[in-house]
Amino acid sequence: MTSTTVASPPASAQPDVMVAPPARGRPHTYGIIALFAGAVVLLLVLSVVHLTQGTAHLQPGELLRALWPWAHDDGERAQAVAVLVASRLPRLAAALLVGLAVGVSGGVLQSVARNSLASPDTLAVNAGAYVSVVAVAAFGVSLPFFLDGLTAFLGGLLAAGLVLLVARGGAAGPTRLILAGSAVALALNALTTVLLMLYAQNTVGLFAWGSGTTVQSGSEQVVRAAPLAGLGVAAVLLLAHRLDVLALGDDPARVLGVDVRRTRVLAIVVAVLLAATAVTVAGPIGFVGLCAPVIARLIARRVPGLGAHLLLLPFAGLAGALVVVLADVLLRAVLPADVAISVPTGVVTSLAGATVLVWLARRLRDGGPAVPARGAHGSVRSRAWVVAVGVVLAVALVAAFVAALLLGDRLVLLGDVANWLRGAAGRNVGFVLDQRWPRVAAALLGGAALALAGAIVQAVCRNPLAEPSLLGVTPGASAGAVAVVLLLPGLGVWPVMAAATGAALGTFALVYWLAAGRGPASDRIVLVGVGVSAAASAITALIVVVVSPWNTGTALTWLAGSTYGRTIGQVVPVALALLVVLPLVLAGSRTLDLISLDEDVPRVLGVPLGRARLGFLAVAAVLTAAAACAVGALAFVGLVAPHAARALVGARHARSVPVAVALGAVLVSVADTVGRTVLAPTQLAAGLVTALIGAPYFVWLLWRSRSAG
Repeated sequence: MTSTTVASPPASAQPDVMVAPPARGRPHTYGIIALFAGAVVLLLVLSVVHLTQGTAHLQPGELLRALWPWAHDDGERAQAVAVLVASRLPRLAAALLVGLAVGVSGGVLQSVARNSLASPDTLAVNAGAYVSVVAVAAFGVSLPFFLDGLTAFLGGLLAAGLVLLVARGGAAGPTRLILAGSAVALALNALTTVLLMLYAQNTVGLFAWGSGTTVQSGSEQVVRAAPLAGLGVAAVLLLAHRLDVLALGDDPARVLGVDVRRTRVLAIVVAVLLAATAVTVAGPIGFVGLCAPVIARLIARRVPGLGAHLLLLPFAGLAGALVVVLADVLLRAVLPADVAISVPTGVVTSLAGATVLVWLARRLRDGGPAVPARGAHGSVRSRAWVVAVGVVLAVALVAAFVAALLLGDRLVLLGDVANWLRGAAGRNVGFVLDQRWPRVAAALLGGAALALAGAIVQAVCRNPLAEPSLLGVTPGASAGAVAVVLLLPGLGVWPVMAAATGAALGTFALVYWLAAGRGPASDRIVLVGVGVSAAASAITALIVVVVSPWNTGTALTWLAGSTYGRTIGQVVPVALALLVVLPLVLAGSRTLDLISLDEDVPRVLGVPLGRARLGFLAVAAVLTAAAACAVGALAFVGLVAPHAARALVGARHARSVPVAVALGAVLVSVADTVGRTVLAPTQLAAGLVTALIGAPYFVWLLWRSRSAG
């Protein structure tokens, strides 16, 4: 990370994404004082309301009596004091501390990246901290608070360093920065989900905590975290002048005597320290680090002098505290007290943050035709090479199918399979194969569908780093399916399929509509998709914690991507979808080739670009929903398989699509077989194996294309 050098972003990359610069002119001292005073008063009012909310009814008068030191110490006052000390004050203190820390952290990251889309969420800081804490808990290790915080800090720092390194610190534009951060977070969240599923006893309650909750049992953690947060804020204020100079650009900053690299590294370390402290106290409360600095910068446009980091960053922290406390107040005002206590505050802030992210994405100015990243078009290959690749893949498919039937918690011989096919196998062998072959079919067909959907999405978005998960399609399908599975248990596969497909299509339609403000530019579609994905994931978490807070196994199995317990009925939808869609995509491969070039060539050649883009993305949504019924919310297949196919046979979709489909089928089948075999009889979700394969591949892909654009 220390080798990262960030150049000023090109003007075409982000004029309308960055919030406009602060108002210039003489600082209005009284105006700034009044602004801070008004924010503090509003925070005090919200804090009083916050203290009166909860399962125990507490009127404002009782609250004042409990806080008044000379009040008569009767039984009612003693009870009110106990409620305040044990629950209300620690929760309020946690909300204030977390909001302050994450607001300042987000402000620093936005200044370093010169991008108002940067935050602890979009740079994967929260995901890295969360997976570190879950990994420690999963293996039964109980750490003191400071070591737990150090673990979260190191995880967040590594994740943010990776994102900033491969995205050139934001110099490659907002889309690449957010895409890199979202994909790294996707990998880390997939690993987190699998750990929660495999070590359910050691990680009880961490699923809800992973959405960010201010609920505290006592004030011990807040008291321990407060000095760390104070130290981080003090360090940020010491760096404020350097950040002001750094905002002018790298070259002017060097001329003015600022060590750009050292300043950037120190700022990132301090920002990650603040975010990790917040995660240790309350979990990763989503998108506060995005909302609060954006609010502060918007206000700074109209208040001269507030744009200086010495004032802007504390105001961002104050805005963060307001956002978290307000989210807590609204949550408990809308939901019944006994339900609200189990709903993470981060669900509300994630919904609000997703709205802000979409709003910023819609302000993105079209920068002309998209410039594909390196590796988007592959290499030109001879017909003989393509035939050889096809033969190898056909052999690999057969081998994967046979291995999947033979391997697992019980080894089956080829002769046993032959007898089973003839109906002459023994009872035990027949039972094993009857249970196994639907899983094998689900893995093969689900992987093929995800790969085909990924190939379509990458072509339409003209970005080899895009996949259905980053366009809201997979999270939307997951939200619909999990809602049906938990709210209406026992229904068959077709209602689940209908819910997943409806939610996927609805999510996609929302993304497309929101991105089409000034023509659906590929960059805007990706950024809006990331925001809608965050909202869909928050809704999924809300459904899980409200409906089944202590029995998250079913939802986690789905979210981790698993073929466990699959039946032939759950394979039929994805088989039908592939049977219909694959020939249509191959027939339209020429159109897909043209769409993947730029905005102008298809129109010149008479391609109805809007209708074609809409049709292909709708087909991708249906494929993703069908695959979700078979293998759950499996990550990285739609990213890795199409890119590998282009590297093998070139970018022509008539060639790359069949290869991508075969690679996706092989990848998921092998992942499922490995998961069933390596730790048998314990089973690893296929999503863990694909994440272990896909995450390094994705990092390599980002590194290889880091100089693109």
